Amino acid sequence: MWIERKVLAQEIPAAAGLATRQLCELLAALGFPVDGVATREGLETLDVDITANRGDAMSHRGLAREIAAKLGQSLKLIPLTEVQEQPPVVEVRLESPACPIYSTAVLELGAGNTPLDVQAFLLALESTPKRLAAVDASNELLHRYGHPTHAFDADRIQGAVSVRWVRPGETLVTLDGTTRTLVVGDLVIADESGPIALAGVMGGDGTKVTEATRRVLLESAWFDPRTVRAVARRHSLHTDASHRFGRGADPAMATVARDLLVGRLQAWCGARLVGAWTVGSRPATAPALDLDESLLTRVAGLRLSLDEASGALQRLGCAVTVRDQGLRVSPPSWRHDLAIAEDLAEEVLRLRGYEHIPSVLPPLEGPPEPLSGAYLQRHRLSRRLAHLGFHQTVTYGFISPEMDALFAAPGNPVEGRTLSNPLGQEYSVLRASLLSSLRASAEQNLRQGAREVRLFELAPTYVSGPQGPTEGHTLGVVWGGTLGGEDFLSPARRVKEADLGGIARDLGLAKLPQVQVLGEDLYGFEIPVAGLPEAGARIIPAFRPFSRFPAVERDLSLLVDLGQSYEALVVAMWSALPSEALLDLRCVDVFRHRSLPEGRQAWLMRMRFQAERTLVGEEVDGWVSAALVAAEALGARLRA
Repeated sequence: MWIERKVLAQEIPAAAGLATRQLCELLAALGFPVDGVATREGLETLDVDITANRGDAMSHRGLAREIAAKLGQSLKLIPLTEVQEQPPVVEVRLESPACPIYSTAVLELGAGNTPLDVQAFLLALESTPKRLAAVDASNELLHRYGHPTHAFDADRIQGAVSVRWVRPGETLVTLDGTTRTLVVGDLVIADESGPIALAGVMGGDGTKVTEATRRVLLESAWFDPRTVRAVARRHSLHTDASHRFGRGADPAMATVARDLLVGRLQAWCGARLVGAWTVGSRPATAPALDLDESLLTRVAGLRLSLDEASGALQRLGCAVTVRDQGLRVSPPSWRHDLAIAEDLAEEVLRLRGYEHIPSVLPPLEGPPEPLSGAYLQRHRLSRRLAHLGFHQTVTYGFISPEMDALFAAPGNPVEGRTLSNPLGQEYSVLRASLLSSLRASAEQNLRQGAREVRLFELAPTYVSGPQGPTEGHTLGVVWGGTLGGEDFLSPARRVKEADLGGIARDLGLAKLPQVQVLGEDLYGFEIPVAGLPEAGARIIPAFRPFSRFPAVERDLSLLVDLGQSYEALVVAMWSALPSEALLDLRCVDVFRHRSLPEGRQAWLMRMRFQAERTLVGEEVDGWVSAALVAAEALGARLRA
């Protein structure tokens, strides 16, 4: 939000004596960092970042209140034009609790226009002046005091004005020239012909003020923030007014802003007041809060006196009563964000200055808890799959019913996993499977030109139950595309189902999972993490330092049956050899020929030994003999 320095100084004269850098640092210390400084129309403006919960600070007056509280200075009084309440000129009906107060006036406009200094002020804030006194005065008051107002052409209003919910089939052409179909839940300002404005968001084109306008009906009301936010979101209309009403305007300003607007029009164009009146009353104030001294000390981390806390809160506009061991605090009407005692404690610290809070380490109550086995298991799985070339993926836990139906188990109904208040249809179901999201990610990467896609995700999935959905961690793996082809030694081929089977075995699965075809050359599987080896079962072997002594190789040419299991033979031979000296054991050649005995084939098994000493021939020969005995136990014979 842009703030003009001269107008800010008119609200709090103490700001005039601060250099721009000092003012920026002061605002940042109060929680309103300045994103930039610019000069427009010869006026210096600051781009101030206002958080969403501080709608009260979205004006020059609002920031001036904060600066005054920090500096212990006084604000200038708002220069009000005394406006006497009179009987209504136009009947105003409040038919919705979303608008409890509506303050209005009717004026006859005279000659005159927006002063040049006000036009420069609006231009400096990136708001284009319309050179229509009623419109520019409303915009100037919004930026200066933070309360939105609106001016209707009174002669174009038909009959009584009402604030009500929309009726079926109603439409409205808003000031931006767009015809909007209104829906149930929209709050509108209407006359006898239908809606003339979206309450708190934007006026209607049919009653807008133009150069031909001679009489205006002013509107200064207070609208429920949730209602305004919903209407603005439904119609994608995010205006200056909706931003302020949606964050919570000050209901006490409804009548004040009306009087200020009347005074502006009288001063700028000699307008004559026909009548001013208010319908309804301000909403009930928030209940008082109790701030205990113990809570203040706990939040601050040091002892603060109640007198200091009381003074800080009073400077912020709170009504404070000192009680035994605490304070009774009534927040001002403009501070909707002060809802609990902790909010009050934070405000005391904010005004005191966070730099005055000492930095201390929190006390340690005991040794750190060990990491859970489930966490270690998931961490190990992630590292192993990353070593295998897979990329970890993070997708949404909410999916659409259509995506969920593709892979959800038959006994896991979607009704038990559907959200009652989703962000949208595509995020309305707690997912039962990871494969739908992983498939979408893989297909997107392949469409973007990736030759090969290797993805995995470790995340919760959900099962419907009588007590609600149950969460369980699942591993999903997807592999697709083309392998190899980078050089003539590795010819290109498409990914196959068997490739994923090898990954499952590498992860230590005793039984291969069901591999699903997700698309052309795209495969995947998922399994519960509980079905994988425990965290202590190490998959990646520990590093063994390289020996400085030479390695020794020995070959065994064995005659084995054609149906001999390679894995069984290797396991048997490996178990017969010393683990501390055996580096490798593998089959390096397979020979099949009619010269061999019928039903037999020849395997050349190569063993590689190395130790932290020089190996001697006798012991190596003994190891080879032991390996041969183990192979003969499975029916193998030494080939002559």
